[in-house]
Amino acid sequence: MLSKRTLAAFCPRRELSCGMSDTPEILLAHHLKALKLPTFLREHQKLARQCAAEGVDHVRYLARLVELIDRERRVVERRIKAAKFPAVKSLDSFDFAAIPKLNKIQVLELARCEWIGRRENVIALGPSGTGKTHVALGLGLAACQKGLSVGFTTAAALVSEMMEARDERRLLRLQKQMAGYKLLIIDELGFVPLSKTGAEPLFELISQRYERGSILIISNLPFDEWTETFDSERLTGALLDRLTHHVSILEMNGQSYRLAQSRARKVD
Repeated sequence: MLSKRTLAAFCPRRELSCGMSDTPEILLAHHLKALKLPTFLREHQKLARQCAAEGVDHVRYLARLVELIDRERRVVERRIKAAKFPAVKSLDSFDFAAIPKLNKIQVLELARCEWIGRRENVIALGPSGTGKTHVALGLGLAACQKGLSVGFTTAAALVSEMMEARDERRLLRLQKQMAGYKLLIIDELGFVPLSKTGAEPLFELISQRYERGSILIISNLPFDEWTETFDSERLTGALLDRLTHHVSILEMNGQSYRLAQSRARKVD
């Protein structure tokens, strides 16, 4: 039999008549956040009310709660798999100290994913090796954990796929698939110059998502050099006009994150 103090931590005070103050619930919420158990935090009170109404004991209550957590874990895993991330990385493992110019508070605010609900965009700019993709993957993972559909691709792969789909008369189907993502992450924009026939379908896709879905773009080029990628000032201007209308820009300038880690390993 659980003690009153333990029971109070797992069930609403009024519904289960635990006779305790609200302090255990506040403490429980704190611990669940620290343990990163969002499903537990979100569902335990509602489930406790249901179990109290049905006369379910604490063991069955915990069993139901574990089932909920396991079910949501599997759903999140399916979202992550569907996103086709090149690797699963969280913001917890990112070394913000290595890129001091990056606004950590801004990144953590973006991890709440409210900007995706508002259909806004994020653009991460900076030289190679500064952790832009890591941050993007962390934000993509956070979106998956919050129940949002995410797609990840590189600019070159996306353009190649769209051109192939156009040749095979299935471009509309691919565009519909891309439009279905709540968040579309496009990596490596600017690494490879795009031909006019390649840049146009990318521009069309971004235009279709304008104020309908969020895009996170990662580029090693500042905005004034994007013309080199799209080979058209008119197209580049129109693209930036759409992308930057509702946007958060992550400035990630600094020394290569990967190079610094490599040097540190050699010293060790």
